[in-house]
Order: sequence, then C-alpha cells, then structure tokens
Amino acid sequence: MVFSRRSMLQASACGFGHTALMAMLQETVRAGESAATESPLAVKAPHFKPRAKQVIFLFMHGGVSHVDTFDPKPKLDEMHGQPLPFKQPLQFSSDLRNLLKSPWNFQQYGKSGLPVSDLFPHIAQQIDDICLVRSMKVEQVDHGGAILQLHTGSAVFPRPSLGSWVVYGLGSENQDLPGFVTLLPPTIHGADQNAAAGFLPAAYQGTPVGNALVPMYRAQIRDLKPAQRSPEIQRRQLDLIQQANRRHRDRADRDTRLDARIESFELAFRMQMSAPEAVDLSQESATMRESYGIEQGPADNFGRQCLLARRLVERGVRFVQCSHSYKWDQHGGLFAGHTTNAKEVDQPIAALLADLKQRGLLDETLVVFGTEFGRTPMAEGKDGRDHNPYGFTMWLAGGGVKGGHAYGATDEFGYHAVQDIVTMYDLHATILHLLGFDHERLTYRYAGRDFRLTDVHGKVIQDILA
Repeated sequence: MVFSRRSMLQASACGFGHTALMAMLQETVRAGESAATESPLAVKAPHFKPRAKQVIFLFMHGGVSHVDTFDPKPKLDEMHGQPLPFKQPLQFSSDLRNLLKSPWNFQQYGKSGLPVSDLFPHIAQQIDDICLVRSMKVEQVDHGGAILQLHTGSAVFPRPSLGSWVVYGLGSENQDLPGFVTLLPPTIHGADQNAAAGFLPAAYQGTPVGNALVPMYRAQIRDLKPAQRSPEIQRRQLDLIQQANRRHRDRADRDTRLDARIESFELAFRMQMSAPEAVDLSQESATMRESYGIEQGPADNFGRQCLLARRLVERGVRFVQCSHSYKWDQHGGLFAGHTTNAKEVDQPIAALLADLKQRGLLDETLVVFGTEFGRTPMAEGKDGRDHNPYGFTMWLAGGGVKGGHAYGATDEFGYHAVQDIVTMYDLHATILHLLGFDHERLTYRYAGRDFRLTDVHGKVIQDILA
C-alpha cells in the first residue's frame, strides 16, 4: 500500500473537509505502537496445549486419483476391463465404462513399508513422516461444492474458510505479515470464497499472492514500495488517515469491513518494511532452490510456492496455502495428465517436508495434502476417470500426526470408503485439535447463534494423533 498526500486525502473513509483535516493535524497523533496493540491478529491462547503452531495446506485442484497414487487396488489389476460388480451411485459423467487398472506400479517405502505409486518417487522418500487418510468422503460430486466444503466446511452456504478460523482462533505471531496467505489461489470453483472470512471479521480473510492464472515468478504483493523516503513522515500520514477512519467507524456501528480496512492500512505500512525480505527467494542458496525444483523445469512454479510457504511459516505466518492449478481433472488422458501434474508437485512437496524437518519446524508445522475428491475405478471414455466423492485419500504430515501410518480404507475397488470413514467435518475438527482447539468451543456469534467451522458435525480422528 502506497501512502501519498493524494491517497491520504482519498483514503479517509469519512471524507473530512479541509478545515477538519487541518484541525486533526493539530491533535496528538496516535502512535503506531498503540495502533498495533489493537490488532485483531494479536496472538491468542488456544484451549489446550497445541501440537502444531501453523499450517501449510497443499491444494491439488481437480481431484487426484487415489487408486493411482496412495491407495493401491490389486483387484483392479485382476478385473481390468470387466464391469464393476455392483451398482454404481449417481455420477458426474454418463460415459463410465469398465474397470481400469492403474497404469502405474506401487512400491513399498520407508520403515513403514507404505505403498506409493511411481507417480510420486520423491514424496515416497518422506513416507515415514506422512499419515495417509484413505477413507475420506465428501457430499458433493461437482468441483465447486466439494472445493467449498474442503475449504470452508460447507458446500452450500457462504462460510469462513479454514485458514480464517485458524487465524481468528490463534492470531498471528508476526504482526508485520498477514496471518493467512494464499499463493496463486483458484479463480474458479469458489474462487475468493475459498479464502474468505465469511461472517468472521474481515481482517481474518486470506491475503492472496497472485492467482492461478499468473506464474509464481511473476506474482507479487502489490504496492510495497513506500511513497515517502522517511518512515516517520509516512507514519504521521497514516496516523491521520487512521484517526479519521476510526471516527467514521465509531459512527457506523463497528462495521467489521471498516475494522479490516483500518487494519489493512496498518499492515500495509508494516509490510513495506518486512515483506520484501520475506518473499525474496534469491536469499536462499542455489542448492536450496534447486532442491525445490526452482529453475529446474516443470517443478519451478510449485517449487516457488513451497519454498515461500516455508519462509512465511518460519516468520510466524499462521496459515499458508499453496495451490496447484486446475489440472488434476482427468476425465480423459489420465496417464499423460497425472504424469505431468505429478512432475510439477512431487519434488517441491518432498523438499518442503525435508526442509521443515531439517530446520526443526516439521514438529510444529502441520502439512496437509488436500484435494476435493478422488477418481472412479472405472474408466471414463477410453482413458480417463470420473469424479469420486465416495472414497479417496488425503494426507497429513508433521504437527502431531503419526508418520508412516495409513488410516481407514476404501473397498477392494477403491470406490467407497468402508473402514473408519472420515468426513470433511472430521478432518477440520482434527486440524483444529492439533492446533489446540476444541472444535465445539471455537465459535463466533453471528445471526443470533454460535457458529463453528464444523458446525458440530465433526469428530477428532484420535487414531492418527502421535
């Protein structure tokens, strides 16, 4: 955010005239430190001792096929080309055919011996730090609804995102950076709502860096260059703006959008000092950048996101989301599509886990690998797979979960979750638990009732806790 004399006059939410502005200049200007103490991002105590302090959410947009990645099904090899031996539920496509075996081989890795397909050779090397949840189930068969449920807990109603709830509950350990940052977020299937604060105060919404249409090397946080050479002058300008905005807010029944605007000016001022250093990947060694796949071909884009995510959580940002753009929706061309996608994310994700562990950050950082649903065991058309919300895999690492562990199961074809079924409400409740919250007590009063992220549907998955 750039503060010039012109922007100072225009940015005031109440539009004071020249006389009023001159009068205000005569008043004692509130110090920046005083304003900072009012920040809605101030650190707050959880309900009990947390296992994790921050979250990195790796969103795979489109629907990763679980039966081709982390949930091998020998029965598919055995019955390849034969009809599904039971009646299928309603599906998204009308062109579903016979069973399709995975074109990739699975091997066991690590001390745990968990199987991972050839799609993810780098992630496979970190499997002993990963907890596979193979029995996920969601309520929506379309991308938009399933993605909203993944991010906000609801596929229907506008609700705060998971990241917003986390920052609302915990605040941020770095008042000079946003508490919730979303890197290259989707422009469709929920778009801004995936990182929105909903009915929570607007200050808790995610701060986007670029979007899915912009490569990461070009994505920027805009307006970080100060308009004034002197921080003292800029501070005085901002104090004047904030004084006017607070007066307007106090007459407007404490509109949270005004609170967010006030906080955004403060945060913008502080970010001008700290954000350029935080987002500067050139400060990392060539070896480190290479380990993430940066400037190494297809992994460059997601590698930059993952390395920046590590730099942000290292500096106290509470919730960071990295989004791999809408590429996993292989209704056709499964082999070519999933092969290309995996090459873009496999090395960066493995490097992130290894880097966090080497720095002693993995124990306090919960890494979540999430997708909106899985894919069918039957072929769609010649060589694709349709949406499958009835059973799929997500995984977690670090932050208090059991590494080298697989929880739950789908049936022998990978169609339905049949053992220890995990809903999206359960996953959200477990993430909040790892951060030190009783999900039934983390509430916000809105429209006459106390709302929760899980809306009390969820239960903590105790068996995956370390």
